[in-house]
Amino acid sequence: MSQVVKQQGGEARSPAISVQDLLREEKGPIPDHLTLENNPDTGDAPIPSSYYISSEQHDLEAEKVWPRVWQVACREEDIMSEGDTYIHDILDHSYIVTRTPNGEIKAFVNSCLHRGRALRTENGQAKEFRCPFHGFTWEIDGKFRGMPCKWDFGHVDTDKLELPTVKAEIWGGFVFINIDGEAPPLLEYLGVLPEHYARYNLDKAYKGVHVQKVIPCNWKIAHEAFLESWHSVATHPQILPFTADENTQYDTFGDHISRMITAMEVTSPHLGKVADSEIVRISLEQSGRMASSDADGVSVPDGMSAREFMAEFNRDAFSAASGEDLSDATMCELQDAILYDVFPNFQIWAGYFGNIVYQFRPNGNDHESCIFDVRLLLRSTPEQGQQRGAPINKLTDAQKFSDAPELGVLGSVFEQDMGNLPYMMKGLKASATQEVIVGSYQESRIRHLFNTMQKYINR
Repeated sequence: MSQVVKQQGGEARSPAISVQDLLREEKGPIPDHLTLENNPDTGDAPIPSSYYISSEQHDLEAEKVWPRVWQVACREEDIMSEGDTYIHDILDHSYIVTRTPNGEIKAFVNSCLHRGRALRTENGQAKEFRCPFHGFTWEIDGKFRGMPCKWDFGHVDTDKLELPTVKAEIWGGFVFINIDGEAPPLLEYLGVLPEHYARYNLDKAYKGVHVQKVIPCNWKIAHEAFLESWHSVATHPQILPFTADENTQYDTFGDHISRMITAMEVTSPHLGKVADSEIVRISLEQSGRMASSDADGVSVPDGMSAREFMAEFNRDAFSAASGEDLSDATMCELQDAILYDVFPNFQIWAGYFGNIVYQFRPNGNDHESCIFDVRLLLRSTPEQGQQRGAPINKLTDAQKFSDAPELGVLGSVFEQDMGNLPYMMKGLKASATQEVIVGSYQESRIRHLFNTMQKYINR
């Protein structure tokens, strides 16, 4: 096992068993990235409520942040074939991400160079980009094809009328775009992330679930709800028998990456002793990531812990689903919630199966609502080959996440979060102090997000 590096942001830590304690119980080699702890002091000053509720803050982010960051537009399997297109909207910006005839992925500005009409309004297959207004037309690779009444445009050099592009690069099967022509390469921006995910073959995964819903709160409020685990004691009490919420490990790695590791099949310190068989039963029924929701007939052998049992249960199930040899996978990688955040708005679970992906962005120019995308990455066997990404299930305002059957029990978990998020806006507006208090350790990733945001705004 590699040496643990500790840079602690404050002295406060749960006295309960830690992630590092659990790793020392592993029987095989442990990847270095799991034994690493890195939590430098991020400060304890309150965050002004205006950070979440003011239109001025929204305008600063629109000017200084969103045009300069790498952001996920789609997955490669969303655009598997020539002419497949995917629309990515952020604020007032709109982009067409497509696969060109030579297999290259490009991102075009979604605006006709004639009168500005959006060229595409829906995802799907396209043989060309033809403006519905007047018929100006471009090839899939962005080259100008032609227009009606060409005689009236003698002043236009059509050889220079290619569709403008923005940067598009790929990591782990995700297509990232960046509006800033001077932006650093994606791999440089991602820092430690590619190294930490090297074992998990995300480029071989496919998007098996994609559900989207507009949430009536600022995007940072929704995003931050997934940056810490300790809200489970009040918001998700049903998962406490198998979730070590209070003793989650929190780390930051540079400006753009943070992480938390929440141990599973370990009972929350907020509860008393729970029998191993009961931990497994509740986990199989209530966990959104485990291999089965059917706990009937499952029992924990004498002398085996719930954590050991579920690791072997998942090892068998995940190996069968992917055709991979997972004999060297740790218990941590097979069951724990290892959740990384990529600044500003992208979160993805590490590990070998059922990688849950969260993404939050402003809903157009409305700073009081946001778009929440949840994806679930699955694996297919070599015989099945790469599968096409699932279409987006866009929920209406009246629909709940629990109305999306593909989410399973995750839908009801998200609905518990929805019981908080809209009322965050209400409470922050009504606040007498106009400040938000942030915990030194358990909410250090929230502070990390805030600090990085200020660096971009003040740069």
